[in-house]
Amino acid sequence: MIKKPKGTYDVYGDYGKKVLYLENIWQMLMEKYNYEYIRTPVFEASEVFLRGVGEGTDIVSKETYNFLDRGKREMTLRPEGTAAVVRSFIENKMTNRPQEPIKLWYFAPMFRYERPQSGRFREHYQFGVEVLKGECPLIDAEVISIAVNFFKILGLKGIKVNINTLGDQESRAQYNQVLVSYLEKNKEKLSAESKKRLTKNPLRILDSKEAEDQPIIKDAPKIKDYLNEESQAFFNKLKTYLNYLEITYQEKDNLVRGLDYYTHTVFEIEADIEGFGSQNVLCGGGRYDGLVETLGGPPTKGIGFGLGIERLITALDYEKINIVFDEIDAYVASLSSNEALYAFRLANDLRMNGFRVDFDLIGRNIKNIFKNSERLKAKFVILIGEDEIKKDEFTIKNNKTKEEYKVNSQYIVSFLEEKLGEVDVEI
Repeated sequence: MIKKPKGTYDVYGDYGKKVLYLENIWQMLMEKYNYEYIRTPVFEASEVFLRGVGEGTDIVSKETYNFLDRGKREMTLRPEGTAAVVRSFIENKMTNRPQEPIKLWYFAPMFRYERPQSGRFREHYQFGVEVLKGECPLIDAEVISIAVNFFKILGLKGIKVNINTLGDQESRAQYNQVLVSYLEKNKEKLSAESKKRLTKNPLRILDSKEAEDQPIIKDAPKIKDYLNEESQAFFNKLKTYLNYLEITYQEKDNLVRGLDYYTHTVFEIEADIEGFGSQNVLCGGGRYDGLVETLGGPPTKGIGFGLGIERLITALDYEKINIVFDEIDAYVASLSSNEALYAFRLANDLRMNGFRVDFDLIGRNIKNIFKNSERLKAKFVILIGEDEIKKDEFTIKNNKTKEEYKVNSQYIVSFLEEKLGEVDVEI
């Protein structure tokens, strides 16, 4: 038997319903924020991620899926969303658009070759936003509010917002020198992984989970002590705006994120839920004011985040939040094959009037019609027999109360609208 690749999964059944539900909620939220949909190719020239994400990052050095196409060009399956969106922004000359800022959203698969574990797959899906041509910290506050409000709409209570600043490029460069000097003095005490990062991506050491690194991280210099005046003012304004939106947050000095392009604001939102485990970051992102230039575009400010759907669904399950709504409005069935086409057309007409309807396609007997309607969680059953066609009226049964009604064909839509409103109120 041929099996799916390791670290991937099939989407179907209740899990598929959850994915579609979350995608619909996300899309509606993006419409309310007036963000524009963008979709980039699943694979890009490898240079997009080497230059954009950073050759020294874990993603590029260990986790990307790279291949040569038939033209011997180096290609990479998209490991994250931001660099590809920035490439599109440059190539499609969005920088020439008159509006500022340009606000974009996506829902797309990402690919990383890493050890599969709970909520972490080699093919995984991310919701994401990217805002370009905007440098005001108000934009940072709005971007963070999108994630917070998304979780709020879903009913997640156990979330925690962590924020930090890496300062502008000048502040980050100054801090990087101080940090490397400190870490070099403690090099022998670092974990093997952190020793590798010391020359490639020293900031990432601050995010290490290795036990031997923790005492060193605890005593490491803090970036807040090396911010220039402009960077400190930017971070203070962000906190003011978050406070004004009543978004509770914690400042986390060792929050750096794992990508080279971040400057100023970085943030993560954790699921603080009992039993959820250590892999509890639901989304993360930050500002990347130099990334557009790195990929060959004009000086352009930007900020964004990615939010993994797999971990989000796990968090919803741990909080016992049900997002599978699988009831149907009506189940239409004919009492014999003679009425099947009439019933088929009725089901189609009801669907076109906005009702969620299933139809008995295989000619069940009356007992199995009701049995199947209960399995489908149909609110009403509509039976079509010889008498119904002759009299031009329907027998409709409320599957919950077991009440039966006779309804003329011209009133079927208004009848269902009225009765379904009563059922929804009862629920």
